[in-house]
Amino acid sequence: MTPKRYPYPPSACPAERLPYVPEGTRITVAGLVILRQRPGTAKGVVFITLEDETGIVNVIVWRNLFEQFRRAVISGRLLRITGRLQRGSGVTHVLAEKIEDISALLDQLTHPRQGTIVSGAN
Repeated sequence: MTPKRYPYPPSACPAERLPYVPEGTRITVAGLVILRQRPGTAKGVVFITLEDETGIVNVIVWRNLFEQFRRAVISGRLLRITGRLQRGSGVTHVLAEKIEDISALLDQLTHPRQGTIVSGAN
C-alpha cells in the first residue's frame, strides 16, 4: 500500500473547494497551523491560519470556544476544525465550533516529491 502524501482526513473539505461551498454551510477543514494570532484588541478572539496541500484556510475562534479547546488551539500543529463558512470583504473564514488536534497524523506525512515517509515531521 502506498502511503498518502498528506495525512488528509477524508471528511475534511480541501481549501481549494471553499469558494464553491455556500456561505453558512457547516464544514470541516484540516491543515497545518501556519499562524496563530490573538490580538489584544480582539477581545479574546483567536485567528488561526491552516494550510493544506491545496491552499489556505482562515479560522476564527471565539473566546468561549478558545477556552473549551485551549490545548488544541495553543499546541496543535495539525488541526481539524468544524464550523460555519462565512464570507465578507473578499475573505472566507470558518467560524470554529469544534477543534481537534490531529497532530499524531503527522507521523504519516510523506515528502511530496519523493513519496517517502517523514517520521515525526516537525
